Amino acid sequence: MGEAAVEFRGVSKRYGTGYVFEELALTIPRARIVCIIGPSGCGKTTLLKLINRLIEPEAGEILVEGRPIGRQNPVELRRNIGYVIQQIGLFPHMTIEDNITVVPRLKGESRKRLDHRVDELLSLIGLAPDQFRKRYPHELSGGQQQRIGVARALAANPSIILMDEPFSALDPISRVQLQKELIKLNEQVKKTIVFVTHDIDEALKIADRIVLLKDGKLVQDDAPEDLLKRPANAFVREFLGTERFAANFEI
Repeated sequence: MGEAAVEFRGVSKRYGTGYVFEELALTIPRARIVCIIGPSGCGKTTLLKLINRLIEPEAGEILVEGRPIGRQNPVELRRNIGYVIQQIGLFPHMTIEDNITVVPRLKGESRKRLDHRVDELLSLIGLAPDQFRKRYPHELSGGQQQRIGVARALAANPSIILMDEPFSALDPISRVQLQKELIKLNEQVKKTIVFVTHDIDEALKIADRIVLLKDGKLVQDDAPEDLLKRPANAFVREFLGTERFAANFEI
């Protein structure tokens, strides 16, 4: 699996009386798209929030790029991890270029470097820089706004990007287009992308690895084709849909 980008070592997290995770052990490989799937309430979003310290575990240790995050400044940590969510969260009063460069500006990058980065990122996500840099979010379609969300996550050149259902609010055509673009994009930029989705087809399509959770426990962690060829148990078969196995589902 190569060198680890993120490691969970015996991580436990509880809410109220019950555990969301109990002694979770998980390794997320570097420069891959790793999809986190599972039933509602299984801990998918909690897992992302633990990685960037929006919440803290009760026990265990999380390492990012080999360094325990519990000893790092949370603000610094978050500035070095990209985050893309379903609601996008672009600042409506800021131009597209200002939205993209929020974190690099906080880090004190020069105007010249920022201008170059905006051109580079807009080109990378397929939006012409001269047409889009001075526009405002309300002038863009949902699919274009989500592309800007991805560009903003890439702007500070993080090695890890967390994505929480980023395409689920889009229409089916935009969604499929962005899934394809994300695969192509990551072949170029080689980031570690931890991608939470409810959509099993989306996970099978974009993931290099799929992590299936149930009740805060790791049920299976495998390449999509291995998940389909060798499901760990009846729950995996049921969750992925028995018709996929019956039809010898092709990815």
